[in-house]
Amino acid sequence: MNTPLTLPDKKTIGMVSLGCPKALVDSERILTRLRADGYAFAEDYAGADVVLVNTCGFLDSAKEESLAAIGEAIAENGRVIVTGCMGEEADAIRAAHPQVLAITGAHQYEQVVEAVHTHAPPSQGPFVDLIPQPDIKLTPRHYSYLKISEGCNHSCAFCIIPSLRGKLASRRVDAVLREAEKLVAAGTKELLVISQDTSAYGVDIRHESRDWKGHPVRAHMTDLARELGQLRTPEGHAPWVRLHYVYPYPHVDQVIPLMAEGLLTPYLDIPFQHASPKVLKLMKRPANEAKVLERLKSWRDICPDIAIRSSFVVGFPGETEEDFQYLLDWLEEAQLDRVGAFRFEPVEGAAANALPDHVPEEIKEERYARIMEVTERISAAKLAAKVGRTLPVIIDEVGEPDEDGDIGATGRSQADAPEIDGAVYLRNVPEILAPGAIVNVLIEDADAHDLFGVIAQK
Repeated sequence: MNTPLTLPDKKTIGMVSLGCPKALVDSERILTRLRADGYAFAEDYAGADVVLVNTCGFLDSAKEESLAAIGEAIAENGRVIVTGCMGEEADAIRAAHPQVLAITGAHQYEQVVEAVHTHAPPSQGPFVDLIPQPDIKLTPRHYSYLKISEGCNHSCAFCIIPSLRGKLASRRVDAVLREAEKLVAAGTKELLVISQDTSAYGVDIRHESRDWKGHPVRAHMTDLARELGQLRTPEGHAPWVRLHYVYPYPHVDQVIPLMAEGLLTPYLDIPFQHASPKVLKLMKRPANEAKVLERLKSWRDICPDIAIRSSFVVGFPGETEEDFQYLLDWLEEAQLDRVGAFRFEPVEGAAANALPDHVPEEIKEERYARIMEVTERISAAKLAAKVGRTLPVIIDEVGEPDEDGDIGATGRSQADAPEIDGAVYLRNVPEILAPGAIVNVLIEDADAHDLFGVIAQK
């Protein structure tokens, strides 16, 4: 009598993913590959044969967080493989944590998988499952990050991204569209397009064309955006398509009509960083702040509901009070919808470290408080203007009934990206409402960051 074949238990992997959405996409790809190789995934440190820590190395504070996460994984499990941006500083990692099993850099998928195979060899082959599994997602089912390129060709004085992730490397446009189509078919209602420089997509491959659905499509931001706007969910609806990390090159003007037509979510994430021409020059960034104000007005004329988010650095070396006041005045005129501010922080290897006239920490703190006060006031006024309007809202979370049986929910308007912007809080929603639903919401109230409302009656 033949003895039935018994498959060995799968080796298990734990994952800690730090940093930006681009790193989260890297984590998804690594885990997808490992599952195809026969690994399972642990919910805690104790249940893992090995723990992967995907690190961030952009700022010294991020490096400290990464080292702390590595230390926690070592303390709880002991078998740790490090990857990600801080992996480029292997000596610093080993100095702090000599016990780590292996270290690889950013988006080095093959090296990570090889390290896992070495230190936790797979207990079964990759062809055990006859039905292919979907890619692993670390975000909720209803929204997904779509990474269109890696690296960056800029040489900003405060940034070391090119040394961490290399020069711009764009993906084939048909591969991007195929992934987007697959995500939408699997339940994604919102695509968040990300890269280091979305506006530069395709520059490195000379905007080569590929055949898609019987017609050529260029590897260019505007062409890609137009095609993404043609996607439909299984229910026949257009998904939200949100553009992040968009440098304000001239061709960005061409995507605004697509927003007005409803093909793209009326939202642009543009990293302006500053407004003072002198500071922008020190940062080695384009100093065209006056023209940007004109373009913002033009964009709003074409698409009145467009939301502009940006981030700014305060206390950059050489920034005077006059420069900072210029920035505040510019913000008053620009009336951006969402603003994040960061105190300048020296990063090892960044050219800005060698600049003269570093701003004292107490002045950085004072300027940070002032810029947040200005942008909060602008945000409060812009949100107050939405009270009484009915807006589409995507639902992220539905709560449990309270003592009166009322159910609340949390969602986002088209002006709000997940994790970084505000929220819309709904009262008294129906029990059947589920995350991923897009509903029309009557806005009843607002504060400086969030909206409050109820599902509109038909």
